[in-house]
Amino acid sequence: MNLDPTDSLFDTLRPDTPGEWALSLSIPADPGHHDELRAGGAPESSVLAPPWARFFENIGGDGFADLNRRAENLQRQIRDNGVTYNVYADASKGLQRPWALDLFPMIIGPQDWAQIESGVLQRTRLLNAMMADLYGERELLKKSLLPPALVQGHPGYLRSMQGMKPRGDTWLHIVGFDLARGPDGRWWVVGQRTQAPSGLGYLLENRLAISRQFPKAFSGMRVQRLSASYRALMDGIKRMAPEGENARIALLTPGPYNETYFEHAYLARYLGLTLVEGNDLTVRDQRLFLKTLHGLEPVHALIKRLDDEWLDPLELRSDSRLGVPGLLQVLRAGNLLLLNTPGSAPLESNALLGFLPAISRHLLGEELSLPSLATWWCGEDAALREVLPLLKESVIKSTYPSSEMDAVMGLSLSPRELDEWAGRMARHPDEHTVQSWLPLSQTPTWSDERLVPRSAMLRVFAMADGPGSWRVVPGGLVRLAPRGQLVAAMQRGGSSADCWVMTDGPVDHSNLLISAGGIPTAAPQKRTVTSRAAENLFWLGRYTERAENSVRLAQIALNHLDGEEPASPALLEWLSQTARENSLVLPSVPGALQSPRVFARSLMAALSPEPDDPMAAQSFSVGFNLRALKSAAAQVRARLSQEHWNLIERTEARFARDCATLSTDAEYATAEAIVALQRANEQLAAITGSQTDRMVHDDGWRLLSMGRHIERLTTLSRALALALEHGCVHDAAGFEAVVALFDSTITFHAQYQQRRDMVALIELLVQDGDNPRSLTWVVDTLRARLGRLAQSAAPQDALLVRHLPDPATWLLPDLSNWQRGPDGHRHWTDLANLLDDCEAAARTVSDEISRLHFSHADQSNQSLGA
Repeated sequence: MNLDPTDSLFDTLRPDTPGEWALSLSIPADPGHHDELRAGGAPESSVLAPPWARFFENIGGDGFADLNRRAENLQRQIRDNGVTYNVYADASKGLQRPWALDLFPMIIGPQDWAQIESGVLQRTRLLNAMMADLYGERELLKKSLLPPALVQGHPGYLRSMQGMKPRGDTWLHIVGFDLARGPDGRWWVVGQRTQAPSGLGYLLENRLAISRQFPKAFSGMRVQRLSASYRALMDGIKRMAPEGENARIALLTPGPYNETYFEHAYLARYLGLTLVEGNDLTVRDQRLFLKTLHGLEPVHALIKRLDDEWLDPLELRSDSRLGVPGLLQVLRAGNLLLLNTPGSAPLESNALLGFLPAISRHLLGEELSLPSLATWWCGEDAALREVLPLLKESVIKSTYPSSEMDAVMGLSLSPRELDEWAGRMARHPDEHTVQSWLPLSQTPTWSDERLVPRSAMLRVFAMADGPGSWRVVPGGLVRLAPRGQLVAAMQRGGSSADCWVMTDGPVDHSNLLISAGGIPTAAPQKRTVTSRAAENLFWLGRYTERAENSVRLAQIALNHLDGEEPASPALLEWLSQTARENSLVLPSVPGALQSPRVFARSLMAALSPEPDDPMAAQSFSVGFNLRALKSAAAQVRARLSQEHWNLIERTEARFARDCATLSTDAEYATAEAIVALQRANEQLAAITGSQTDRMVHDDGWRLLSMGRHIERLTTLSRALALALEHGCVHDAAGFEAVVALFDSTITFHAQYQQRRDMVALIELLVQDGDNPRSLTWVVDTLRARLGRLAQSAAPQDALLVRHLPDPATWLLPDLSNWQRGPDGHRHWTDLANLLDDCEAAARTVSDEISRLHFSHADQSNQSLGA
């Protein structure tokens, strides 16, 4: 269907308004579902709901012809921004897949939002009061308002938190509520998330992306902004944390392999927080510290993005590598504000919803204004008997999180399967909870040039803005079920949508840096470089340089082995030993002098073997270096531009693909391998450019640069020493090969034309301070980086300079002086000694950097918990 207004379809329908045009393109919601697009939620209605009428008036009739272009722009923006969601079960997509976002938002009017907001605030106060009771007086258990099996029998109930008093008497700082609108138009609570509710980062990205597609509608419909809620959260944290306004706040992530890692990094950037993993932190004297280049720095508040059981291997799961040993002791000592307070897992149980009305009357003296779906915990005999006849119209869920059971729709079960489930529930009643089935409301989405309804569930968030005070984020994360399915879940192939909340009052335009009154808030703090990030940046530099050197060496070797002129024995010996030491071939492979064809085939086979190839476990050639580069970059992805990360991903993937398709014919395979290496070389040059000019030159970047130069000094010093040892610099081809490995061919011929003497070689590759590949330039750069690091991070770095030779003492007459040895060959003893010193110095400086900045082994006062 072409949406151009001149099309015959437009002429046939002749809509008078954009609203009529929208209705003509829309498919009604399924029977029994509330239709968000139509007035009164009735699928048979021929009138748009008021919010949607305003939306289509704002985009106008011409806007319909533009929807496909906007949808394409949206998907391109998601890809360019690197928004991903990791789906473990989707092997066909790999680890990461682009975030799925629909073009149209869900729109909620002011009256509906007022009901949601008041109900969510009430429930947040209730859950916070329940936490205080469960880890305090336990009146709910004593008065049988909650069964002990749902609390003390829950694996997430933490007895070590009994008697705990959180700072500001606020147990829950961020709470997520899953809401659904029923066929009658009422909003119902389906579930709640209190440990580490996800979605706060994705909803920000959704808002940014969709508001750009419909700027006129977004502005004209008085959509409430989100930033003020996030600013209020940060203000609340500072009011309750130790050190107040000067508190250091960090965000704890399980790492880049977590399904929602993108939003962890996104939130950290947006809120100006340090993104940390468990091994970035340590406990000393009942206080939490961050390992940084400057040493240990205190952490006063921690937003956790992992469930409670992984937080502290000393008191919780002993096999956890994600948390911090001794963390709970820091919390009990009152030296940390932890969002949220551990121990809230029982509040997430599906069974709890059925007990909340009575608990609300007891703790708050109020009836719940936002109802929950009817819920039965089968651990009560009466509830089990009542619900068994209702299974066909219900959803069967697990009571406890330890179960691997997915929610089961009664509508999808046959009579025999219903009987089997009834038997399971009778045998293990406390493990099962039954919830009434609610047909989810359906909101319009853009698909195949039609407005297609899809079932939607809305997650809204309450965030603490001070002690015992919360506010609701005016919006939320909308999850859309695939068309024809009943469950809205991202892990089941669902997608998302933005949520626009309209307001009758003023729109709050404040943001994280500017308050509602236009007053600037505190300036963002300088980015902290954690020891883990520093170590990964250091190795990102080393592996980038190592990949470049291995690509260049492989190119030189293949070009000489496949050349028209036979290579000299000295050159072949040099190529063989240098390739072995740089892991381009296995140690057992015959040298290029003994069997050039076998050597060449072995080199090509090791470039990037398939994962199931036995050689893969032994190969540390180009492909391995590119994968290691990518792995190090993934650990510090938050510090890289999206273009930089995309380059790294594409380079590794393309080289692996090129190597997998090399011809079985040796002659063609060599040519194809040389092309693949050249392509990788060009892409690595682009990566180097990104590292040089598109990263902030802070202490982390200095370590990346030092990693590169340490690797360069080690590799080139050793390669030149081997060239002297084997004598390959004395023939033209060997001389050119050494210069090529130093990536100095053009410079050499521009300065020295056709000269091929040792004085020229030493002058350019060792002494030239303007050549970034010369040893003088590399050593001087390392000395400068260490000096700058000593000023900003650790004064001890200045002492590392003494391990490096001083190029000012390198005199050309001494280095070019040679003696004839007993074997009749010329020996450059001073030069050889210098090269050995450079290689040893590079390794020593690398070890000392690791000791000073990555391990913190010299720090004292380590607590028992650490």
